[in-house]
Amino acid sequence: MKKARVYRSSAREFECRDLESGSMLTATALGNLLKKDNSIVVGDVVNLDDEGVITSIDERTSEIYRYLPRVQKKKITAANCDLLIILNSVSKPEYKRGFADRFLLRASQWGIKPVMIFNKMDQFEDQFDFKFEVDRLKELGVECFEISAKFPETEKKYLPNGTEELKKFIKGRTAIFLGQSGVGKSKTISLLAGMDIELKTKEIGKAGKGSHTTTWSEIIDCGDFSLIDSPGIRSFSLEDLIGEELMELFPDLEERAVNCKFSDCQHSAGTKGCAFHKPLLDPDSYEGQLVHSRLESFLRVYEEITENPAWSKK
Repeated sequence: MKKARVYRSSAREFECRDLESGSMLTATALGNLLKKDNSIVVGDVVNLDDEGVITSIDERTSEIYRYLPRVQKKKITAANCDLLIILNSVSKPEYKRGFADRFLLRASQWGIKPVMIFNKMDQFEDQFDFKFEVDRLKELGVECFEISAKFPETEKKYLPNGTEELKKFIKGRTAIFLGQSGVGKSKTISLLAGMDIELKTKEIGKAGKGSHTTTWSEIIDCGDFSLIDSPGIRSFSLEDLIGEELMELFPDLEERAVNCKFSDCQHSAGTKGCAFHKPLLDPDSYEGQLVHSRLESFLRVYEEITENPAWSKK
C-alpha cells in the first residue's frame, strides 16, 4: 500500500506524487470513490494498492470550496491547503481593505490560516495608514509581511518580516495565493520559488470573476513550498454565501456581537444595547476604529449577499 498526493486530475485518472519516493505516477480509483460527490480532489492524500488503484482518501485538514445553496452541497475544488496568502500592492493598484477582508472571509470559511503580503513597498509614500492596517490584521492573528518583488532591497522599512522571513514561513507548506489584478502575483510567487512560475489563470478583472483558461485545479512544486493553482475559484464573488451565516465568518465580530442586548441587532449607530457602540464601545477610540473597520466590511458584504434570496443562488 502506497500513500500519495493528488497533483492533477483528469476524468477518471489522477496524477499523484508518491510521498515516500517523490516520483510521479498515474492512478485510477475504485468505482465507489468516483461516484461520491467531490470524491477525489487536488491536494488529497490517498492510499493506493500495488496496481496503482486509489482505495481510500485520508481525512482532510482543509477544503477549498464553494457552497451551492440551491442544492445545499459543497463543490470542493482542492484540499489540504495550509496557507491562504493574500497579496496586496500598496500602489498601482492601491491597497483596498475591502478586498483584503473578502479574502480573510474565505480563509475563515475554508479553515485555512491567512497570511497578508504588502507588495510594491518601493512605491509606498503614505498612501494609507500602514500601521493601522497592520494593527487590525494582528488583532485577527494574521501574519504580515512587506516585500517588493521587483526591488527586494527596498523592503523591511516598516515591518521586521520581508522576503527571506516569508520564505522561511511558507517552507514545507502548501499555499494558495489570492489577489486582485496587477498586485504582482506571478512575480511574487516566482521570487519566493527562485524560478519562473507560470500560472494557468489570467488576471482577475474588474468584475471579480477573472478570465480563466481552465477550471481545473493543480499543485505546482515551487522548490521549498507547493502552490495550489485553482483558476476555478472566483475569489471576489461571494454569491454562494448566506446572510444569516455571515457573522460566523467574521469570528472577531461574532465574539463581540454576543454582548448585544438583542439577538437580532443590526449593529447600526444609535441601536440600543449594541456592543459595537457606546457605552460598550467608543467608536472614536483606537480600539473602536479597528473594530469598526471590520464592521464596515461585514455590513457591506451582508448588503451585497442579501440582495438576492438564498434559493435563487447557484
